[in-house]
Amino acid sequence: MTGTTVPTVHRQIVVEAPLERAFTVFTERFGDVKPPEHNLLGAAIAETVFEPRVGGHIYDRAVDGTVCRWARVLVYEPPNRVVFSWDIDPQWQIETDPDRTSEVEVRFLAETPHRTRVELEHRHLDRHGPGWQSVSDGVGHDEGWPLYLARYAALIGQAG
Repeated sequence: MTGTTVPTVHRQIVVEAPLERAFTVFTERFGDVKPPEHNLLGAAIAETVFEPRVGGHIYDRAVDGTVCRWARVLVYEPPNRVVFSWDIDPQWQIETDPDRTSEVEVRFLAETPHRTRVELEHRHLDRHGPGWQSVSDGVGHDEGWPLYLARYAALIGQAG
């Protein structure tokens, strides 16, 4: 890695859905996009909530009532984009220092009136400090963002 390389994970998918619906399904049904086994809580997840506003959170609520806020909504611009923090450190624990978190931007681009390209960029991974490569490897792996996008595409197909 050179000093000018910025660690970023890029993924994209094209879904057969109008722009507004693509955005709405991603944000309102994020709990169906996120795999339930991706869990930092000590109990099974009852729900994952995406609060649709700047300053909101993405959080998991366990069946025992405990809550894990693992992201902050930084930008909310329906139906074109959303940006949220990734408040999970290289040891897969909650990071409380905002300066040591990365960002995920999801852009929704209409290709046709009924087809939308969804571009995901997970950037500033080096902010996580030593061990940041494990975050990059985890989110870039098939069980990371590619799995989320596959689940999202399947959900779009069902939501039609």
